[in-house]
Amino acid sequence: MNDAVVIGAGVAGLTAATRIAEAGGRVLVVAKGIGATHLAPGTIDVLGRVDGEPVERPLEALGRLGAGHPYARLPAGTLAAAAEWWRGRFADGPLAPYAYTGTVETSLPLPSPVGAVRRSALVPETMAAGDLRRGEPLCIVGLRPLRDFHAPYAADNLARQGYEARAKVLDLAPEPRPDVNSLGYARAFDDAAFRDRVVAELRGRLAPGESAGFPAVLGLRRPHAAWDDLERRLARRVFEIPTLPPSVPGMRVFATLRERLRRAGARVILNAIVTGAERTGDRVTGVRVKVAAREVVHRGDWIVLATGGFASGGLELDSTWVAREVALGLPVHGVPGRGEARFAPGYLDEQPMARAGIQVDDGLRPLGPDGARAAENVLVAGALLAGAEPWREGSGDGISLGTGFHAGGIVVGARSEAADMGNTSGSIEAIERSGARGAGA
Repeated sequence: MNDAVVIGAGVAGLTAATRIAEAGGRVLVVAKGIGATHLAPGTIDVLGRVDGEPVERPLEALGRLGAGHPYARLPAGTLAAAAEWWRGRFADGPLAPYAYTGTVETSLPLPSPVGAVRRSALVPETMAAGDLRRGEPLCIVGLRPLRDFHAPYAADNLARQGYEARAKVLDLAPEPRPDVNSLGYARAFDDAAFRDRVVAELRGRLAPGESAGFPAVLGLRRPHAAWDDLERRLARRVFEIPTLPPSVPGMRVFATLRERLRRAGARVILNAIVTGAERTGDRVTGVRVKVAAREVVHRGDWIVLATGGFASGGLELDSTWVAREVALGLPVHGVPGRGEARFAPGYLDEQPMARAGIQVDDGLRPLGPDGARAAENVLVAGALLAGAEPWREGSGDGISLGTGFHAGGIVVGARSEAADMGNTSGSIEAIERSGARGAGA
């Protein structure tokens, strides 16, 4: 019997699972794949825009999002506590001294892979020198065989916005192939001999005072060593810029949290498809999971659902425009009705379908159409939640971290109360008290 079965291995699911496991809980993570970590830039963007306007101080702007937003479900102080927890997981993690920097109070303006300005709250230290507020001249370094990053395009767009930026493209490949992806270069940058070639190509071609921005491929297993070596030998600030997937910083996130789960005794089963749930009254007592054509039931006192939205397959829209939550069959809120507009023509327009998801109470319990709880021991976290537009807001991983941290805290709090009552499996009384109080603070 598990204290928690976590469905999903993205930031939300891994955060909830790690927090529970490191507090002594028995945790099982099941996921059909590696989650969105390998697609995301590896930064925690709490809130980049509201009503199309940039946000420099995310916490101060949260109140402008409305009562239906996932951030409104978090007790005061949760985001700040989650940020401190996140930084701590990396500071002494398996990739240390690779670490994160920043706070949820202020967003750093960083260059995107196309030269736009994106605002992130928590960033790997390997990206922090890209803070555009420094006003330093930038040299965006490209690698010609890496077709997922176009340095001249990024530099040109930055220059059009008033930043002093130029590009330098290197004809260096780590292996004899016509094109190499981000992962291939990351493995190469772990090798000091390849870094020797990079330094030899760049030395003497960078202007005094110019910072060097590389695609985010500066090492997979030893990113801090690769980044520090380049800064020292090039005698200037060096920073990473996220690339198109596969995301090397996202791989570092996944590797770090998965290793912490392993060390805490948790189990992770990938390539596992949740096909349904078993219920007793208002509780989900187990989830049916299909692995290698065999279906088994995994039981847990708590179920944390963090499977993502439409993009991740946590939600599906059938041919009649009916939306469903795939794993547990929970009610989906926010889907435009018959005859109502579902999509707007502009890519960055407000999209009516974007806010669809699972509506929850302050204890992250899913709600039915009548507003009553649909399950007492199910907690929903991450992109599956209704009420947000993560792409337009620049809030995706902030929501995942905050709600995943809160979900983990609810389980940890209920376990603690149940243990005090002499019931390590989590009593109904403890469950109800934790939900009424909001244990994620």
